[in-house]
Amino acid sequence: MPNYRSESIDRLFRAFMTLDNLEDCYTFFDDICTISELQDMAQRLDTAFLLSEGKSYQAISQQVGVSTATIGRVSRCLNYGKGGYKSVIRKLTEGEEAK
Repeated sequence: MPNYRSESIDRLFRAFMTLDNLEDCYTFFDDICTISELQDMAQRLDTAFLLSEGKSYQAISQQVGVSTATIGRVSRCLNYGKGGYKSVIRKLTEGEEAK
């Protein structure tokens, strides 16, 4: 993967870290992303969750509405990436269990 680190990306990530609640996220992301971009990111995360649960590509494609190419890309990131999906899935799952 190319090195995309930059001062601008650092600032963007720091901006994400300032968001305190869902309403803050909706407000910020409404300004910074298109609805399509948000839906695409949400679908990729949904895909990662379903892959981690052992769902088939066909089931994920039908449930989430993504192509098998997208599922394959998410699967590669989930299995061979830097662990971002796994970390978020674990944290969100632990958060749900704590409720």
